[in-house]
Amino acid sequence: MSERFLFLLRRRATRHGVDLVIGLCAVLAAATASPAAETEAGPASTPIATPTPRPALTLPARQEALARANAAVVGVEVIAVKGARSTDTLGRTRAGSGVVIDRDGLVLTIGYLVVEADHVDLVLEADRRVPARVVAYDLASGFGLLQALAPLRLAPAPLGRSSRIGDGEPLLVASGGEDGELSVARMVSRRAFSGYWEYHIDDALFTAPARTDHSGAGLFNADGELLGIGSLVVADAAGSDAAPLRGNMFVPIDLLTPILSELRVRGASGDSTRAWLGLNCVEFGGHLRVLRLAPSGPAEEAGLAPGDLVTAIDGIEVSDLATFYKTLWRQAPAARAVTLDVQRGNERLHLDVHAVDRMTTLRRPEGI
Repeated sequence: MSERFLFLLRRRATRHGVDLVIGLCAVLAAATASPAAETEAGPASTPIATPTPRPALTLPARQEALARANAAVVGVEVIAVKGARSTDTLGRTRAGSGVVIDRDGLVLTIGYLVVEADHVDLVLEADRRVPARVVAYDLASGFGLLQALAPLRLAPAPLGRSSRIGDGEPLLVASGGEDGELSVARMVSRRAFSGYWEYHIDDALFTAPARTDHSGAGLFNADGELLGIGSLVVADAAGSDAAPLRGNMFVPIDLLTPILSELRVRGASGDSTRAWLGLNCVEFGGHLRVLRLAPSGPAEEAGLAPGDLVTAIDGIEVSDLATFYKTLWRQAPAARAVTLDVQRGNERLHLDVHAVDRMTTLRRPEGI
């Protein structure tokens, strides 16, 4: 399947185009019925297991399932509370997508859209908006949950198994709202992902070509099952050892299943109670280079500065973000003293940072 063909599909796709949904279903059905071919992006950076066979659906059944999945994707518009810490990086007004996952109007989205939200609307059509409340913001997985405050009258998307996606498998990406679009993508790699904003997950899903309306978008297989929620545009979708390839990172749905009940009850999973430093770093020359600091955050208060190289945490040498985060998070309580070894020019520093529980720093609407 050529990149040009995928581009044209994406240009023409709208979430109200029934004929296009049927056409995309045919593309997916034909592709999944054929033996797996090499993707144009080349081999994945890490092996992806052969998917567990699913009962084959007929083409009409797949068309119906994908049309239903597309209809379950809604727009999400958010206004953050005044003075929210997240406004500096995310802005106060935010827009993206979410996917209806139960008949009572529960919507799954990406967490950064709804963190510190004051007002949330679900956009179903140009003339139909439904207010929603934030049920959960899960720092550990990156998911957000919303509850519609009026009936949506939409069938929920069934949850699939992201672990069953095969290398090169064709998938459907759907965004919501007035400008929602559909396109076909391919799975190009699955691997751990570490974000500079103190975030790490295992088995993140990477697809190509890239979509810029990725925030909260739904990733579906040919049977219309939800496999992931859109998070980022990346330049290395195929992995650091492969040629540069622009694509998207999706948070895998397999992270949701074990914590969904907890999110509905507590508003976050237990793993979201973790130490936070307010420290944005990137991997650089075998060390971690500080990019920026959260204003008045623990790291800034301790005296770190942009350009510093972090070489060790609590006496353990670190050269990658994954090791740094796992060392930071493996001890309790979240609010505790952390020692960082820092190289600043020719000077070596040992700085004590008083980490805090990130969840306690988030602003909430008045009265909540």
